[in-house]
Amino acid sequence: MTNRLHKEIESLKKNIMTIVAEVEENVRMSVNSLKKRDSKLAKEVIEQDHHIDQREVQLEEECLKILALYQPVANDLRFIIAVMKINNDLERISDLAVNIAERAEFLATRETTGIPFDFSLMADKVQEMLRNSIHALVTLDLKLAHEVCAADDKVDDLNREMYHIVEDSVRRNPENIKELLHYLGVSRHLERIADSATNIAEDIIYMIDGEIVRHHVESYKSHSR
Repeated sequence: MTNRLHKEIESLKKNIMTIVAEVEENVRMSVNSLKKRDSKLAKEVIEQDHHIDQREVQLEEECLKILALYQPVANDLRFIIAVMKINNDLERISDLAVNIAERAEFLATRETTGIPFDFSLMADKVQEMLRNSIHALVTLDLKLAHEVCAADDKVDDLNREMYHIVEDSVRRNPENIKELLHYLGVSRHLERIADSATNIAEDIIYMIDGEIVRHHVESYKSHSR
């Protein structure tokens, strides 16, 4: 039974990495649709989400089947639990990519407001967090997982900066409020993707050493120094 369980777990690893690749690509395309004001690309992101939803359900069913048939313990059990939680976060990230694409689709139809905010910096930071959380999953890199958690503060700061920029822009140009609120929505969705990447990193930390760290924010900073 041990050999069969290990084969099932290897299959689980391959399937979670397939979802990871598709979700990462959806985030990348959603950000590009915003930068390029490309409504066609935004539509592709929205259409791809249904496929990711199906994969998420299939992977959850696979995890439940393994738990029922093999009753794994210790490291194997922690891995399966972590995969189930990561699977849920990946589906959520895909939904947030869709939200960004929908904002991009709308903004592509409007004149640019010239808002003085570098979305590229925030998007690059968020995508780096997502890539690093995925790399930490593949390599079981505990240090990198802690670094992802620590990086979330920077994205939070950028989101707050965006809020103040939009607030000031609304006062000066109230006629642009609809477009400005869409930009604020993009910032919030990016911040939530960073939160989900942090959740993935926390699940990896749990998977590696059994430590539940979600309430120990300061530990992230100490591990990343």
